[in-house]
Amino acid sequence: MANRVEVSQTARKPRRQSRRLRVDDVLVVKRSRIRTAISGTVVGNFMEWFDFGIYGYLAVTMTAVFTEGLPREAGLLVTLFGFAVSFLVRPLGGAILGPIGDRIGRQKVLFLTMAMMAASTALIGLLPTAAQIGLWAIIPLYLLKMVQGFSTGGEYAGATTYVAEFSPDSRRGYWSAWLDAGSYLGFAAGASTVALTTLAVESVSGAGAMVEYGWRIPFLVAIPLGIAAIWLRSRIPETPAYEVADSAGETTPDAADPLARHGILGIFRHYWRQILIAMAIVAATNTAGYALTSYMPTYLETEVGVSNLLAAMATVPVLIVLSACLPLVGRLSDRIGRKPVYLLASASTLVLILPAFALLQTGALWAIFIALTLCTVPVALWVGPSAAALPALFPTASRFGAMAIAYNLSVSLFGGTTPLFSEWLIQLTGNTFMPAFYIMFFGLVAGVAVLTMDESARRPLLGSVPAVETRDEAAALVAGQDENPLIDTRTMPLEMVKSDDAGPVRDPAGV
Repeated sequence: MANRVEVSQTARKPRRQSRRLRVDDVLVVKRSRIRTAISGTVVGNFMEWFDFGIYGYLAVTMTAVFTEGLPREAGLLVTLFGFAVSFLVRPLGGAILGPIGDRIGRQKVLFLTMAMMAASTALIGLLPTAAQIGLWAIIPLYLLKMVQGFSTGGEYAGATTYVAEFSPDSRRGYWSAWLDAGSYLGFAAGASTVALTTLAVESVSGAGAMVEYGWRIPFLVAIPLGIAAIWLRSRIPETPAYEVADSAGETTPDAADPLARHGILGIFRHYWRQILIAMAIVAATNTAGYALTSYMPTYLETEVGVSNLLAAMATVPVLIVLSACLPLVGRLSDRIGRKPVYLLASASTLVLILPAFALLQTGALWAIFIALTLCTVPVALWVGPSAAALPALFPTASRFGAMAIAYNLSVSLFGGTTPLFSEWLIQLTGNTFMPAFYIMFFGLVAGVAVLTMDESARRPLLGSVPAVETRDEAAALVAGQDENPLIDTRTMPLEMVKSDDAGPVRDPAGV
C-alpha cells in the first residue's frame, strides 16, 4: 500500500483528512446489477475482436483482394499494415475519448465507441477491390481501419475501467476477467465465421470464391451483431464508483491534487511510474496475445504451409478453452494477488514460447494443437488479471484517461504491430523463430516491471470507497476497518462530518 499512502499525502486538502468509514459510505453492488453491467460491456470487446478475427484469418485472402498486382510478400506486408494502422491511431482515440469519459461518464463514451466500431466493420464488407479500382482500394480500407482504431482507443480502456469500478473489491479479478473472455470468444467467432464462409462459398462457387466475393460476408455479418451490441450497450448504467466520486467533487480538475481529474499532462505528471508499469504489462500481454490470434493464421499458411481453412480453424478450440479459463485465472489473482500471477506469466513466456514455435515447424496437426496450447498458457496468465489490475493503478477521477493513454500507447507500439513486425523480421532474417524471440523479450521486460508494482487485489480502487456485494459485508468491513491493512480512507472520497453525532454529509446509497 506504499503507493496509496504516498499519493494520499501529496497536496492534501481539508476534505482529504482521514475519518472512519461508516456503513453508508460503502458501496453495495448487487450481483444481478454486476451481471447486467458486465454483459453490456462484454459485447463491445466481443465485436472488437470479432473484427480482428475476421481480418487476421482473411489476411492472405485480403492480400489478393486489395493488393492485386504487387509481389506476394509486399502485398502481405501492405495488408498487415492495415492491421497495424488501426493501432497507430489508437493513442489519438484514447487521448480524446479517455478524458471525455472522466468528464461526462463511462457509459456515454462506451456507447459511442460501440457505434463507431460496428459501423466501420460493416462498411469494410462494401469496399471496392483492387480489381475494380486498382491499388487505390487499399486507401478506404486503411481509413476504415483507422476509424476502428480510434474507437477502440476508448473501448478497451473504458470497458476495463467500467468493469473494475462495477466489481466488488474481493472478486474484482473474477468479474473483470469476463471482459477478456468475451474478447477471445469474439475472435473465435470471427475465425469460425471465416471458416464456415469459406466452406460454403467454395462448395458453391469453386476455389476462387473467397477472393471473388466470399471475403465480404464475414464483415457484413457485423451488421446484425452490431445492432444487438449497440442496444445492449445503451442499457448499461453509469458505474457507482464514478457517481460517488463525481458527487464528492473528485471529478473537478485540480492540478495540485493527484486524486482529482486531470488532463493528459496532469496524468503524466502524477502517474508516469504507473503508466510505464502498465505499458510493460500491456506490451507482454499483447505481443503474446496477437501472435496467438491475429498473426497465427498468416504464420501457419506462409511459414508452416497449412491450408487457409486449417489455419482458420486450428486456433478456435484453443481460444474457446482460453476464454473459459480466464475467469478462473482472475479468481486466482483475487486469492493470491495480481503480482504472483503476472510473475507466473513472465516465467511461462520465457519457458514455453520457443518450444511452441519449434513444434509448429513440424507442420503435423497434433504438433500444431500442442504448440497453440503452449502459447495459450502465458496468454491466459497475462490476460486473466489485467482488466482488474491495470485500472487499479490509477485514481477514479482520472482512471479512464490514464488507462487510455497507457494501454493505447503500448498496444499501438508493441501489440498491434506484432503481426507486421513478426512477418518483417522473418523476411529480414530468414529465421522463422523471430516471433518467439520478440514475444520473450517483452515477457522479460514486463516481469521486471511487475516487481515494482503495488499489489491491488482485494483492495478498494484508488480514489474510491470500498465495494461489496451485501449490506452484511459492508457492516463487517466497517467493524473491522482499524485492523484491516487494505483500507486507507485518505484515498477515498469521504466528506467530513460536522461532529461526532452527525451523520455523513454524503450518503451514497447501495446500488
